[in-house]
Amino acid sequence: MANLKELRNRITSIGNTMKITSAMKMVSAAKLKKAQDAIVQMRPYASKLTEILQKASSTLDSGENAYGESRESNRTCLVVITSNRGLCGAFNSSIVKKAKSYIADTSEELSIVAIGKKAGDAFRDDSRLVERNVELWDNINFDAASLYAEKLMKAYLSGEYDKVVLVYNSFRNAAV
Repeated sequence: MANLKELRNRITSIGNTMKITSAMKMVSAAKLKKAQDAIVQMRPYASKLTEILQKASSTLDSGENAYGESRESNRTCLVVITSNRGLCGAFNSSIVKKAKSYIADTSEELSIVAIGKKAGDAFRDDSRLVERNVELWDNINFDAASLYAEKLMKAYLSGEYDKVVLVYNSFRNAAV
């Protein structure tokens, strides 16, 4: 009889787990739809901004644009951007894999900046890790991202780095 009672408890437990999983799936589907809508609405602005920046940078002389000057690349800052959480398929692992591939293929002096917990964990034991930022995702907004970008641009202009490489995912659709 004890086995029958344990079996019933197990069946009930599995049923409850299925309900929780189903609820989580519905919540994540709603969040995904909201994020997809925001991205789709933003794409025309992003493409127009890219076009404007390309036109502006092509009209400047290299002397007028410090970012447009060509210099030998000896010191590279590799910025690896992942999320803080898992359960998102290959989202984080593909970024880390691409970053490690870049590291293996380059002969340049590298400094690694890890943005996101998963990137920080992946490069925790790497001596080239100069910064690990998990807090950026806690309250992400334009101002926070802009401050971080300015910090990297100042490091480039000061000659601390000759090149800054970003490794991140670009959203295409829910299937990719």
